[in-house]
Amino acid sequence: MPQTSAAVASKSNRVHLTRSDLIFDICVYIILGIFSLIVAYPLYFVVTASISDPVAINSGQTLLLPKGVNLDTYRAIFNEKRIWTGYRNTIIYTLLGTALSLFCKIPAGYALSRKDLPGAGIIMKLMVFTMYFSGGLIPTYLVVKGLGLVNKPAVMVILGCVSVYDIIITRSFFVSNIPQEMLEAAHLDGCSNLHFFTSIVIPLSGAIIAVIALYSAVGYWNGFFNALIYLSKQEYFPLQLIIRDLLLVSQAMASSTDGDPHAVQAALRLAETMKYGIIIVCSVPMLILYPFIQRFFVKGVMIGGIKG
Repeated sequence: MPQTSAAVASKSNRVHLTRSDLIFDICVYIILGIFSLIVAYPLYFVVTASISDPVAINSGQTLLLPKGVNLDTYRAIFNEKRIWTGYRNTIIYTLLGTALSLFCKIPAGYALSRKDLPGAGIIMKLMVFTMYFSGGLIPTYLVVKGLGLVNKPAVMVILGCVSVYDIIITRSFFVSNIPQEMLEAAHLDGCSNLHFFTSIVIPLSGAIIAVIALYSAVGYWNGFFNALIYLSKQEYFPLQLIIRDLLLVSQAMASSTDGDPHAVQAALRLAETMKYGIIIVCSVPMLILYPFIQRFFVKGVMIGGIKG
């Protein structure tokens, strides 16, 4: 039976791997598999440890499968009302902070990428200088206090909304992807700088916007130090600070429990496994978010990091 043209074309386009190519591919897959296992296993161990008996954890019986499965840790965590307050505060700080970060970093990166910006080189050098030399904690605290931001939720949004590193990545992206000829053509058509930025630059910058949004969101979600320094009212505490207090309280309760030996053992078990459950509680939202913007993340980082 004669072969069709499509079948002949398919056979002609088929790549024939040599033995060395096959060995190379096998080695690559083995290496990638090992690295994937190294990355994924710690998270798997944390999940299994959070629902296992502490005795089994300490004896190494949970390396592959959980032992003595129970959900007491998660019940103790989510029965704490402050956990939900922390989630609410952290979500608010993350959403508002990420929006403010994008509002600051994207225009700054675009402005510094423009060759017609007077003093762009000097501004860039001054910004890079701040990456290596800062005023320190005490001057920063005095400035924050002078602005009346101590014990105010706004301090969690405003501090950290600008990152020189992110601005450098953004600038590199615009230099590589927004050619000067496009701007000149837009000016010939009567397009203003603001209209060019909002109507042309922003729609073409989805990758870098996703990268900066992820960087900012992770930073705000994991925000701990600013809350520890500038906040003392528990109703404003983010999740990370409440989790820290909860962990310290559980350990103190375990060390101070006396009387019934079963109560002591239960308190110790709860304190031991709670640290693993806390990692899961804090990490799950970011782990859920990342797959949705992963393709933009990789593209934006590669463009901003290599071509810049």
